[in-house]
Amino acid sequence: MISIFTDGAASGNPGPGGYGVILKSGDHYKEISEGFRHTTNNRMELMAVCVGLESIKKINQEITVFSDSKYVIDSIEKKWVFGWVKKGFAGKKNKDLWLRYLQSHKIHQVKFVWVKGHAGHPENERCDELAVIASKGKNLNIDSVFEMENKSQKLL
Repeated sequence: MISIFTDGAASGNPGPGGYGVILKSGDHYKEISEGFRHTTNNRMELMAVCVGLESIKKINQEITVFSDSKYVIDSIEKKWVFGWVKKGFAGKKNKDLWLRYLQSHKIHQVKFVWVKGHAGHPENERCDELAVIASKGKNLNIDSVFEMENKSQKLL
């Protein structure tokens, strides 16, 4: 059994953002984080899940993802994302990340558990800390899909 804890953050929303991930399985423990110069909280929440799942090297693993994001959990658990796929994501944001998530969804047995954010859950608190630190980094990455979509919308 593998546990993945995730959190995302963005200051200004959109603004500088980051995600934090903790992977735990038996004695194994790994932290991952990354910051972006211009993104949204929802993108970082979803990217954390994607990165966590993509970090699992063996296929068909039993994985529990712990997240404080109702956006992510409800979209998956209530199967909204599968309806969005059928409609070509018409009017929906973060298509690139949802498609990325669905690649991992196909190859693992994933279940989700919602945890209340900022409520003392140790791994959630640590993921939040990782996300915030990453968002304040000096050399932030470019969330190219988000920035291109925003640039396109401004030109219309």
